[in-house]
Amino acid sequence: MRDMKLHLRGANLITCDPSDRIILNDLLISDGLIEAFLPHNSPPHPGATVVDLAGRWLVPGFVQAHIHLVQTLFRGLADDLALLDWLRQRIWPLERAHDPESIYWSARLGITELLLGGTTAVLDMATVHHTDSVFKAAGEAGIRASIGNAMMDRDNEAGLGTTTDAALAEAERLRARWHGQGNLAFSYAPRFVPSCSEPLLRETVALARQHGCQIHTHASENRDEVAMVKRMTGRDNVRYLHDIGMTGPDVILAHCIHLTEAEIDILARTNTTLTHCPSSNCKLASGLARVPELRARGIRWALGADGAPCNNRMDIFAEMRLAALLQKPRLGAETMTATEVLRMATTDGATALGLNAGSIEVGRQADLVVLDPDLPHSLGGGDPRSAIVYAMTPANVTDVFVGGNRVVQDRAVVGWSTAETVTQSKAALVRVRQRAGL
Repeated sequence: MRDMKLHLRGANLITCDPSDRIILNDLLISDGLIEAFLPHNSPPHPGATVVDLAGRWLVPGFVQAHIHLVQTLFRGLADDLALLDWLRQRIWPLERAHDPESIYWSARLGITELLLGGTTAVLDMATVHHTDSVFKAAGEAGIRASIGNAMMDRDNEAGLGTTTDAALAEAERLRARWHGQGNLAFSYAPRFVPSCSEPLLRETVALARQHGCQIHTHASENRDEVAMVKRMTGRDNVRYLHDIGMTGPDVILAHCIHLTEAEIDILARTNTTLTHCPSSNCKLASGLARVPELRARGIRWALGADGAPCNNRMDIFAEMRLAALLQKPRLGAETMTATEVLRMATTDGATALGLNAGSIEVGRQADLVVLDPDLPHSLGGGDPRSAIVYAMTPANVTDVFVGGNRVVQDRAVVGWSTAETVTQSKAALVRVRQRAGL
Protein backbone atom coordinates (compact mmCIF):
# COMPACT_ATOMS: atom_id res chain seq x y z
CA MET A 1 0.00 0.00 0.00
CA ARG A 2 1.34 3.44 -0.89
CA ASP A 3 1.10 6.50 1.32
CA MET A 4 -1.61 8.85 0.06
CA LYS A 5 0.83 11.78 0.28
CA LEU A 6 4.61 11.81 0.19
CA HIS A 7 6.97 14.71 0.73
CA LEU A 8 10.26 13.89 -1.03
CA ARG A 9 12.63 16.28 0.68
CA GLY A 10 16.09 17.62 -0.06
CA ALA A 11 16.92 16.07 -3.45
CA ASN A 12 18.49 17.50 -6.57
CA LEU A 13 15.93 16.95 -9.36
CA ILE A 14 17.06 15.93 -12.85
CA THR A 15 13.66 16.58 -14.40
CA CYS A 16 13.96 15.49 -18.06
CA ASP A 17 11.12 17.98 -18.62
CA PRO A 18 10.87 20.01 -21.86
CA SER A 19 13.39 22.52 -20.48
CA ASP A 20 15.69 19.78 -19.12
CA ARG A 21 15.91 21.58 -15.78
CA ILE A 22 18.17 20.48 -12.94
CA ILE A 23 16.78 22.06 -9.78
CA LEU A 24 16.90 21.83 -6.02
CA ASN A 25 13.29 21.33 -5.01
CA ASP A 26 11.14 19.13 -2.83
CA LEU A 27 8.27 17.17 -4.37
CA LEU A 28 4.78 16.55 -3.07
CA ILE A 29 3.28 13.27 -4.25
CA SER A 30 -0.46 12.68 -3.93
CA ASP A 31 -2.36 9.55 -5.02
CA GLY A 32 0.55 8.44 -7.15
CA LEU A 33 0.96 11.73 -9.05
CA ILE A 34 3.39 14.62 -8.71
CA GLU A 35 1.14 17.26 -7.14
CA ALA A 36 3.53 20.15 -6.57
CA PHE A 37 7.08 21.39 -6.36
CA LEU A 38 7.94 22.72 -2.90
CA PRO A 39 10.87 24.90 -1.86
CA HIS A 40 14.05 22.94 -1.20
CA ASN A 41 14.11 21.46 2.32
CA SER A 42 10.62 22.71 3.13
CA PRO A 43 9.14 21.96 6.56
CA PRO A 44 7.23 18.66 6.54
CA HIS A 45 4.06 19.04 4.51
CA PRO A 46 0.91 18.53 6.60
CA GLY A 47 -0.47 15.02 6.26
CA ALA A 48 2.41 13.76 4.14
CA THR A 49 4.98 11.10 4.92
CA VAL A 50 8.41 12.72 4.66
CA VAL A 51 11.18 10.88 2.81
CA ASP A 52 14.56 12.48 3.47
CA LEU A 53 16.63 12.55 0.26
CA ALA A 54 19.33 15.01 1.33
CA GLY A 55 22.38 14.64 -0.91
CA ARG A 56 20.54 12.37 -3.35
CA TRP A 57 19.55 12.89 -6.96
CA LEU A 58 16.00 12.20 -8.14
CA VAL A 59 15.37 11.18 -11.76
CA PRO A 60 12.33 9.91 -13.67
CA GLY A 61 11.93 6.13 -13.67
CA PHE A 62 13.80 4.38 -16.47
CA VAL A 63 11.77 2.69 -19.20
CA GLN A 64 12.96 -0.37 -21.15
CA ALA A 65 10.97 -0.90 -24.33
CA HIS A 66 12.23 -4.38 -25.22
CA ILE A 67 12.69 -7.13 -22.61
CA HIS A 68 12.27 -10.93 -22.41
CA LEU A 69 11.62 -11.84 -18.77
CA VAL A 70 11.05 -15.52 -19.58
CA GLN A 71 14.70 -15.72 -20.67
CA THR A 72 16.26 -14.47 -17.44
CA LEU A 73 17.01 -18.02 -16.27
CA PHE A 74 18.96 -18.63 -19.49
CA ARG A 75 21.70 -16.10 -18.70
CA GLY A 76 25.04 -17.56 -19.81
CA LEU A 77 23.49 -20.49 -21.69
CA ALA A 78 23.57 -18.99 -25.18
CA ASP A 79 26.82 -17.09 -25.44
CA ASP A 80 28.87 -16.40 -28.56
CA LEU A 81 26.18 -17.28 -31.11
CA ALA A 82 24.62 -15.21 -33.90
CA LEU A 83 20.88 -14.57 -33.77
CA LEU A 84 19.41 -17.48 -35.72
CA ASP A 85 21.74 -20.09 -34.19
CA TRP A 86 21.13 -18.49 -30.79
CA LEU A 87 17.40 -19.02 -31.26
CA ARG A 88 17.48 -22.47 -32.82
CA GLN A 89 20.17 -24.10 -30.69
CA ARG A 90 19.46 -22.55 -27.30
CA ILE A 91 16.56 -20.13 -26.77
CA TRP A 92 13.70 -21.96 -28.44
CA PRO A 93 14.55 -25.33 -26.83
CA LEU A 94 14.89 -23.65 -23.43
CA GLU A 95 11.63 -21.73 -23.81
CA ARG A 96 9.85 -24.93 -24.83
CA ALA A 97 11.13 -26.57 -21.61
CA HIS A 98 9.57 -23.90 -19.38
CA ASP A 99 6.62 -24.65 -17.10
CA PRO A 100 4.37 -22.08 -15.39
CA GLU A 101 6.43 -22.10 -12.19
CA SER A 102 9.81 -21.75 -13.92
CA ILE A 103 8.50 -18.82 -15.96
CA TYR A 104 7.24 -17.17 -12.77
CA TRP A 105 10.67 -17.43 -11.15
CA SER A 106 12.44 -16.32 -14.33
CA ALA A 107 10.22 -13.24 -14.48
CA ARG A 108 10.65 -12.59 -10.78
CA LEU A 109 14.43 -12.80 -11.07
CA GLY A 110 14.43 -10.42 -14.02
CA ILE A 111 12.08 -7.94 -12.36
CA THR A 112 14.28 -7.96 -9.27
CA GLU A 113 17.26 -6.97 -11.40
CA LEU A 114 15.25 -4.34 -13.25
CA LEU A 115 13.82 -2.68 -10.15
CA LEU A 116 17.15 -2.65 -8.32
CA GLY A 117 18.58 -0.89 -11.39
CA GLY A 118 15.89 1.79 -11.48
CA THR A 119 13.73 0.47 -14.31
CA THR A 120 10.10 1.26 -13.52
CA ALA A 121 8.39 0.24 -16.78
CA VAL A 122 8.98 -2.43 -19.42
CA LEU A 123 7.62 -3.70 -22.70
CA ASP A 124 8.04 -7.47 -22.47
CA MET A 125 7.71 -10.33 -24.95
CA ALA A 126 7.07 -13.62 -23.21
CA THR A 127 7.05 -17.05 -24.88
CA VAL A 128 4.26 -19.08 -26.47
CA HIS A 129 2.86 -20.60 -23.29
CA HIS A 130 2.33 -19.70 -19.60
CA THR A 131 2.35 -15.91 -20.03
CA ASP A 132 0.03 -15.58 -17.03
CA SER A 133 3.08 -16.31 -14.88
CA VAL A 134 4.85 -13.20 -16.19
CA PHE A 135 1.81 -11.04 -15.49
CA LYS A 136 1.57 -12.54 -12.00
CA ALA A 137 5.17 -11.68 -11.11
CA ALA A 138 4.92 -8.17 -12.57
CA GLY A 139 1.71 -7.52 -10.67
CA GLU A 140 3.23 -8.61 -7.38
CA ALA A 141 6.27 -6.37 -7.86
CA GLY A 142 4.32 -3.25 -8.84
CA ILE A 143 6.42 -2.53 -11.93
CA ARG A 144 4.66 -1.04 -14.95
CA ALA A 145 4.63 -3.78 -17.56
CA SER A 146 3.12 -4.21 -20.99
CA ILE A 147 3.37 -7.93 -21.76
CA GLY A 148 2.40 -10.19 -24.65
CA ASN A 149 2.65 -13.87 -25.45
CA ALA A 150 5.13 -14.57 -28.25
CA MET A 151 2.89 -15.49 -31.19
CA MET A 152 4.44 -18.16 -33.42
CA ASP A 153 2.54 -20.32 -35.92
CA ARG A 154 5.35 -21.46 -38.24
CA ASP A 155 7.31 -24.64 -37.59
CA ASN A 156 10.79 -24.38 -36.06
CA GLU A 157 13.51 -26.79 -35.01
CA ALA A 158 12.48 -26.79 -31.34
CA GLY A 159 8.78 -27.39 -31.93
CA LEU A 160 8.01 -24.13 -30.12
CA GLY A 161 4.83 -22.77 -31.58
CA THR A 162 1.14 -23.36 -32.07
CA THR A 163 -1.59 -22.96 -34.66
CA THR A 164 -2.72 -19.60 -35.95
CA ASP A 165 -6.08 -19.89 -34.22
CA ALA A 166 -4.52 -21.00 -30.93
CA ALA A 167 -2.01 -18.11 -30.94
CA LEU A 168 -4.77 -15.59 -31.52
CA ALA A 169 -7.09 -17.18 -28.96
CA GLU A 170 -4.38 -17.12 -26.30
CA ALA A 171 -3.65 -13.48 -27.01
CA GLU A 172 -7.32 -12.61 -26.66
CA ARG A 173 -7.62 -14.55 -23.41
CA LEU A 174 -4.61 -12.79 -21.93
CA ARG A 175 -5.83 -9.38 -23.05
CA ALA A 176 -9.24 -9.95 -21.49
CA ARG A 177 -7.68 -11.20 -18.25
CA TRP A 178 -4.84 -8.73 -17.67
CA HIS A 179 -5.08 -5.57 -19.75
CA GLY A 180 -5.64 -2.57 -17.50
CA GLN A 181 -5.20 -4.48 -14.25
CA GLY A 182 -3.22 -2.17 -11.95
CA ASN A 183 0.07 -1.29 -13.66
CA LEU A 184 -0.32 -4.05 -16.27
CA ALA A 185 -1.17 -3.84 -19.95
CA PHE A 186 -1.37 -6.34 -22.78
CA SER A 187 0.55 -5.87 -26.01
CA TYR A 188 0.27 -8.11 -29.07
CA ALA A 189 3.68 -9.69 -29.63
CA PRO A 190 4.19 -11.70 -32.83
CA ARG A 191 7.78 -12.88 -32.50
CA PHE A 192 9.12 -11.87 -35.91
CA VAL A 193 8.22 -12.43 -39.54
CA PRO A 194 10.02 -15.81 -39.92
CA SER A 195 7.95 -17.22 -37.03
CA CYS A 196 4.57 -15.90 -38.16
CA SER A 197 2.26 -16.56 -41.08
CA GLU A 198 0.74 -13.63 -42.90
CA PRO A 199 -2.79 -14.48 -41.70
CA LEU A 200 -1.53 -14.38 -38.09
CA LEU A 201 0.15 -11.01 -38.59
CA ARG A 202 -2.82 -9.46 -40.38
CA GLU A 203 -5.29 -10.64 -37.74
CA THR A 204 -2.95 -9.44 -34.98
CA VAL A 205 -2.98 -5.94 -36.47
CA ALA A 206 -6.76 -5.99 -36.68
CA LEU A 207 -7.21 -7.14 -33.08
CA ALA A 208 -4.67 -4.67 -31.70
CA ARG A 209 -6.38 -1.77 -33.43
CA GLN A 210 -9.81 -3.00 -32.36
CA HIS A 211 -8.79 -3.08 -28.69
CA GLY A 212 -6.39 -0.12 -28.62
CA CYS A 213 -3.34 -2.22 -27.68
CA GLN A 214 0.25 -1.86 -28.83
CA ILE A 215 2.04 -4.21 -31.22
CA HIS A 216 5.57 -5.31 -30.32
CA THR A 217 7.84 -7.37 -32.57
CA HIS A 218 11.43 -7.79 -33.78
CA ALA A 219 12.51 -6.47 -37.17
CA SER A 220 15.68 -6.27 -39.25
CA GLU A 221 17.97 -7.32 -36.42
CA ASN A 222 20.28 -9.61 -38.40
CA ARG A 223 21.35 -9.83 -42.04
CA ASP A 224 20.42 -13.52 -42.28
CA GLU A 225 16.98 -12.72 -40.87
CA VAL A 226 16.51 -9.94 -43.45
CA ALA A 227 17.52 -12.31 -46.25
CA MET A 228 15.11 -14.96 -44.94
CA VAL A 229 12.22 -12.50 -44.92
CA LYS A 230 13.10 -11.45 -48.48
CA ARG A 231 12.99 -15.09 -49.60
CA MET A 232 9.68 -15.69 -47.79
CA THR A 233 7.83 -12.54 -48.81
CA GLY A 234 9.70 -11.07 -51.76
CA ARG A 235 10.04 -7.83 -49.80
CA ASP A 236 12.34 -6.17 -47.31
CA ASN A 237 11.33 -6.70 -43.69
CA VAL A 238 9.89 -3.31 -42.77
CA ARG A 239 8.38 -2.93 -46.25
CA TYR A 240 6.50 -6.20 -45.71
CA LEU A 241 5.35 -5.20 -42.23
CA HIS A 242 4.10 -1.89 -43.59
CA ASP A 243 2.23 -3.58 -46.43
CA ILE A 244 0.26 -5.71 -43.97
CA GLY A 245 -0.43 -2.75 -41.67
CA MET A 246 2.19 -3.35 -38.98
CA THR A 247 3.65 0.15 -38.79
CA GLY A 248 2.34 3.24 -37.03
CA PRO A 249 2.36 5.03 -33.67
CA ASP A 250 1.00 1.91 -31.92
CA VAL A 251 3.85 -0.29 -33.21
CA ILE A 252 7.21 -0.78 -31.48
CA LEU A 253 9.89 -2.55 -33.51
CA ALA A 254 12.96 -3.86 -31.70
CA HIS A 255 16.43 -3.45 -33.27
CA CYS A 256 15.90 -2.20 -36.88
CA ILE A 257 19.60 -2.30 -37.70
CA HIS A 258 19.53 -3.29 -41.39
CA LEU A 259 17.18 -0.88 -43.17
CA THR A 260 16.93 0.38 -46.72
CA GLU A 261 16.35 4.06 -47.43
CA ALA A 262 12.80 3.24 -48.50
CA GLU A 263 12.18 1.52 -45.17
CA ILE A 264 13.55 4.50 -43.26
CA ASP A 265 11.10 6.70 -45.16
CA ILE A 266 8.25 4.36 -44.14
CA LEU A 267 9.24 4.44 -40.47
CA ALA A 268 9.49 8.23 -40.45
CA ARG A 269 6.21 8.70 -42.31
CA THR A 270 4.24 6.30 -40.09
CA ASN A 271 5.64 7.52 -36.73
CA THR A 272 6.64 3.98 -35.78
CA THR A 273 8.79 3.67 -32.64
CA LEU A 274 12.05 1.71 -32.66
CA THR A 275 13.87 0.22 -29.67
CA HIS A 276 17.66 0.38 -29.54
CA CYS A 277 19.31 -2.58 -27.77
CA PRO A 278 23.02 -1.77 -28.09
CA SER A 279 24.48 -4.51 -25.86
CA SER A 280 22.41 -7.24 -27.47
CA ASN A 281 23.22 -5.96 -30.94
CA CYS A 282 26.93 -6.13 -30.13
CA LYS A 283 26.91 -9.50 -28.37
CA LEU A 284 24.96 -11.26 -31.14
CA ALA A 285 27.14 -9.48 -33.74
CA SER A 286 23.95 -8.18 -35.32
CA GLY A 287 25.30 -4.75 -36.20
CA LEU A 288 25.13 -1.10 -35.26
CA ALA A 289 21.79 0.68 -35.51
CA ARG A 290 22.05 4.10 -37.15
CA VAL A 291 20.28 5.81 -34.28
CA PRO A 292 21.51 9.40 -34.83
CA GLU A 293 20.66 9.38 -38.54
CA LEU A 294 17.19 7.96 -37.94
CA ARG A 295 16.50 10.36 -35.07
CA ALA A 296 17.47 13.20 -37.40
CA ARG A 297 14.72 11.95 -39.73
CA GLY A 298 12.20 12.28 -36.90
CA ILE A 299 12.04 8.58 -36.02
CA ARG A 300 11.40 7.89 -32.33
CA TRP A 301 13.76 5.61 -30.42
CA ALA A 302 13.53 4.09 -26.95
CA LEU A 303 16.07 1.89 -25.15
CA GLY A 304 15.98 -1.73 -24.01
CA ALA A 305 18.37 -4.37 -22.77
CA ASP A 306 16.65 -7.25 -24.61
CA GLY A 307 16.95 -10.58 -22.73
CA ALA A 308 19.49 -11.83 -20.22
CA PRO A 309 21.03 -14.49 -22.54
CA CYS A 310 21.94 -11.98 -25.27
CA ASN A 311 23.28 -9.14 -23.13
CA ASN A 312 23.85 -10.63 -20.35
CA ARG A 313 22.41 -7.94 -18.08
CA MET A 314 19.22 -5.90 -18.01
CA ASP A 315 21.05 -2.80 -16.81
CA ILE A 316 19.73 0.48 -18.23
CA PHE A 317 22.92 2.28 -17.15
CA ALA A 318 24.99 -0.06 -19.33
CA GLU A 319 22.60 0.51 -22.24
CA MET A 320 22.73 4.29 -21.87
CA ARG A 321 26.52 4.34 -21.72
CA LEU A 322 26.92 2.06 -24.73
CA ALA A 323 24.23 3.85 -26.74
CA ALA A 324 26.16 7.09 -26.26
CA LEU A 325 29.64 5.72 -26.89
CA LEU A 326 29.02 3.48 -29.92
CA GLN A 327 28.19 6.31 -32.30
CA LYS A 328 31.01 8.69 -31.42
CA PRO A 329 33.91 7.04 -33.31
CA ARG A 330 32.04 7.28 -36.61
CA LEU A 331 30.09 10.54 -36.17
CA GLY A 332 32.08 12.62 -33.69
CA ALA A 333 32.30 13.22 -29.97
CA GLU A 334 29.25 15.51 -29.90
CA THR A 335 26.97 12.78 -31.24
CA MET A 336 24.46 11.18 -28.83
CA THR A 337 24.99 13.45 -25.84
CA ALA A 338 24.29 12.31 -22.31
CA THR A 339 21.20 14.53 -22.17
CA GLU A 340 19.82 12.98 -25.36
CA VAL A 341 20.46 9.41 -24.22
CA LEU A 342 18.99 10.01 -20.76
CA ARG A 343 15.81 11.25 -22.42
CA MET A 344 15.70 8.09 -24.56
CA ALA A 345 15.74 6.03 -21.35
CA THR A 346 13.06 8.13 -19.63
CA THR A 347 10.84 10.53 -21.58
CA ASP A 348 11.08 8.79 -24.96
CA GLY A 349 10.51 5.36 -23.45
CA ALA A 350 7.47 6.55 -21.53
CA THR A 351 6.06 8.15 -24.68
CA ALA A 352 6.60 4.94 -26.60
CA LEU A 353 4.64 2.94 -24.02
CA GLY A 354 1.90 5.55 -23.76
CA LEU A 355 2.68 6.34 -20.13
CA ASN A 356 2.04 9.58 -18.27
CA ALA A 357 5.56 9.38 -16.89
CA GLY A 358 9.16 9.87 -17.98
CA SER A 359 9.70 13.36 -16.57
CA ILE A 360 9.42 15.16 -13.25
CA GLU A 361 6.49 17.49 -13.86
CA VAL A 362 3.29 18.32 -12.03
CA GLY A 363 0.57 15.89 -13.09
CA ARG A 364 2.94 13.10 -14.12
CA GLN A 365 2.94 9.69 -12.51
CA ALA A 366 5.39 9.57 -9.61
CA ASP A 367 7.67 6.99 -11.21
CA LEU A 368 10.96 8.10 -9.68
CA VAL A 369 14.45 6.80 -8.95
CA VAL A 370 16.69 7.96 -6.11
CA LEU A 371 20.43 7.96 -6.89
CA ASP A 372 23.39 8.22 -4.55
CA PRO A 373 25.99 10.26 -6.47
CA ASP A 374 28.74 9.93 -3.91
CA LEU A 375 30.03 6.43 -4.66
CA PRO A 376 33.69 6.11 -5.67
CA HIS A 377 32.92 5.12 -9.26
CA SER A 378 30.60 8.08 -9.90
CA LEU A 379 31.76 10.93 -7.65
CA GLY A 380 32.86 13.95 -9.65
CA GLY A 381 31.89 17.35 -10.98
CA GLY A 382 30.09 18.45 -14.10
CA ASP A 383 26.60 17.84 -15.40
CA PRO A 384 24.65 15.23 -13.40
CA ARG A 385 23.21 13.83 -16.65
CA SER A 386 26.73 12.97 -17.79
CA ALA A 387 27.43 11.25 -14.48
CA ILE A 388 24.25 9.18 -14.84
CA VAL A 389 24.98 8.08 -18.41
CA TYR A 390 28.75 7.66 -18.33
CA ALA A 391 29.61 6.74 -14.73
CA MET A 392 26.69 5.36 -12.74
CA THR A 393 25.59 1.75 -12.35
CA PRO A 394 22.67 0.05 -10.55
CA ALA A 395 24.76 0.36 -7.37
CA ASN A 396 23.82 4.06 -7.33
CA VAL A 397 20.10 3.26 -7.03
CA THR A 398 18.86 3.43 -3.44
CA ASP A 399 15.07 3.74 -3.76
CA VAL A 400 12.48 3.40 -6.52
CA PHE A 401 8.89 4.63 -6.65
CA VAL A 402 6.22 3.51 -9.13
CA GLY A 403 3.09 5.64 -8.97
CA GLY A 404 4.17 6.88 -5.54
CA ASN A 405 4.52 3.32 -4.25
CA ARG A 406 8.02 2.55 -2.95
CA VAL A 407 9.02 -0.69 -4.69
CA VAL A 408 12.72 -0.48 -3.74
CA GLN A 409 13.76 0.79 -0.32
CA ASP A 410 17.36 1.06 0.85
CA ARG A 411 18.54 -1.06 -2.10
CA ALA A 412 16.09 -3.92 -1.44
CA VAL A 413 12.97 -4.92 -3.38
CA VAL A 414 9.95 -4.35 -1.16
CA GLY A 415 7.50 -6.80 -2.72
CA TRP A 416 9.37 -10.04 -2.09
CA SER A 417 12.47 -11.70 -0.70
CA THR A 418 15.45 -11.51 -3.02
CA ALA A 419 17.01 -14.50 -1.24
CA GLU A 420 13.91 -16.59 -1.98
CA THR A 421 13.94 -15.39 -5.58
CA VAL A 422 17.53 -16.56 -6.03
CA THR A 423 16.95 -19.94 -4.34
CA GLN A 424 13.82 -20.74 -6.32
CA SER A 425 15.33 -19.49 -9.59
CA LYS A 426 18.27 -21.85 -9.18
CA ALA A 427 15.92 -24.79 -8.64
CA ALA A 428 13.78 -23.81 -11.63
CA LEU A 429 16.86 -23.50 -13.83
CA VAL A 430 17.89 -27.08 -13.03
CA ARG A 431 14.45 -28.38 -14.09
CA VAL A 432 14.41 -26.40 -17.33
CA ARG A 433 17.92 -27.43 -18.34
CA GLN A 434 17.13 -31.08 -17.69
CA ARG A 435 14.01 -30.95 -19.82
CA ALA A 436 15.84 -29.08 -22.61
CA GLY A 437 18.90 -31.35 -22.44
CA LEU A 438 21.21 -28.35 -22.14
